[in-house]
Amino acid sequence: MTMNWQHHREARDVRIQAGSAIASGKIVHSHDATRLLEAVVRPGDRVCLEGDNQKQADLLSSALLAVDVTKVHDLHMIQSGVVLPTHLDLFDRGVAKRLDYAYSGPQSARIATMLFGGKIELGAVHTYLELFARYFIDLTPHVALIAAVSADRDGNLYTGPNTEDTPTVVEATTFKDGVVIAQVNEIVDKVPRVDIPGDRVHFVIQADKPFFVEPLFTRDPAAITETQILTAMLAIKGIYAPYGVQRLNHGIGFSTAAIELLLPTFGESLGLKGKIASRFALNPHPALIPAIESGWVEQIHSFGSEVGMDDYIRARSDVYFTGPDGSLRSNRAFCQVAGLYACDMFIGSTLQIDLQGNSSTVTTSRIAGFGGAPNMGSDARGRRHPSDPWLLAGREADPGSPAPLRRGRKLVVQIGETFGEKNVPLFVERLDALALAEKLKLELAPVMIYGDDVTHIVTEEGIANLLLCRDGPEREQAIRGVAGYTDVGRARDKKAVQQLRARGVIRRPEDLGINPLDADRKLLAARSIKDLVRWSGGLYAPPSKFRNW
Repeated sequence: MTMNWQHHREARDVRIQAGSAIASGKIVHSHDATRLLEAVVRPGDRVCLEGDNQKQADLLSSALLAVDVTKVHDLHMIQSGVVLPTHLDLFDRGVAKRLDYAYSGPQSARIATMLFGGKIELGAVHTYLELFARYFIDLTPHVALIAAVSADRDGNLYTGPNTEDTPTVVEATTFKDGVVIAQVNEIVDKVPRVDIPGDRVHFVIQADKPFFVEPLFTRDPAAITETQILTAMLAIKGIYAPYGVQRLNHGIGFSTAAIELLLPTFGESLGLKGKIASRFALNPHPALIPAIESGWVEQIHSFGSEVGMDDYIRARSDVYFTGPDGSLRSNRAFCQVAGLYACDMFIGSTLQIDLQGNSSTVTTSRIAGFGGAPNMGSDARGRRHPSDPWLLAGREADPGSPAPLRRGRKLVVQIGETFGEKNVPLFVERLDALALAEKLKLELAPVMIYGDDVTHIVTEEGIANLLLCRDGPEREQAIRGVAGYTDVGRARDKKAVQQLRARGVIRRPEDLGINPLDADRKLLAARSIKDLVRWSGGLYAPPSKFRNW
């Protein structure tokens, strides 16, 4: 008996043939987008929708929402970001049934409601790399709906600065007999550079307006508080400096924006230029402009881009990865790998930290997902190259092992104020993620960064160096010792905390020679968005919602 080993390819060809009846070559008119999806997509398909951290295939999302649900239904959506309302409207209409994703910041409250209400069948909340990996193993898309800046008539795509997830999505789909459909802002005779070859793209739709991009990484310096400046000072002097951290990733937030804006001022006063914070896996944070202009930063590889930074990036190609056309070349998969294996430190914020150091951005009312934090904030056990910060952290964690066999440690720092937005405490006895797992009967609670990966916690109370803790009770008291006047902090064992401070496990501002009264906004290299524009020489063009002049 002769086996047919071409079932998947034959099924793909049938889909393409059905779509071709609506297309002119590869080009489909925007008003035929829904018809194309009805022709190509099958009930129960795995559909990858961009759905990135920033870039959204919004025309294709709306077109999918408008399909006849008798023809297209019960889809399994696999996408990095659940960002637009239409992404969840798909489940309300019955177009989609099951969801595997990584990030849902703007839709975090609604996705929680829909999960609790049974509207969404949850696969898992992933890290980015984890979801990308599954594209190639057991979540391979039947259809990928992507976005690009421009295309030629052969389907060659130019993704512009926000390439993000596109190469990974297309690679997994095209080479496993799936169909790739791209929405583009314009169709041109020749694209500025070929980011996705045309032989990997089956249909192209010119949208009526540019695809949506969220300015996710812009933080207005005017909103940075003196407490955040204090925690930034503690981090720079108490962690960056003694470990000599050069290669790192900053999470999103005002605390890390404060660090970026203190490098040319406070960092300069400590003589740290050239000794810390020179190479980043990082989106083009506008708050980093003064440090770049001051000569602190040598190189940045980016997951995505940021609205308004295009001209600045083009003019600073020594720092950023750019193509022949001068625009940024971002790539989320590659940058996640860089953050996981090539960086010595991750520092970011969270919503809750428990007594073991586990952290989560999930609460009973919000399921924001993780994005890349679990990759950035994990100790890569496959790492084999040494560096001074990595070796020093490993020596602190395991002083008894012989040096040649002792594993280094990645520095994983959680930074925040003891009381966050609306006076909600950062520290809790039990994560809300556990309550969520119980309600949804999940086998695994959605913890963002596991406690055994966390090396330091920074608050306005000081720094807890968890690497120096030798058992669980010490770790708990170290965390309580920097938890301030939260319930967790008030339940500390004062004698144990004093002993930990004497050993240097806990360090208060005064232990580091920092006067909290010196944490003044005058220390910020830029105190407004307008200041960032000045630092950039007028090259930074902030989104309108950040302009107040």
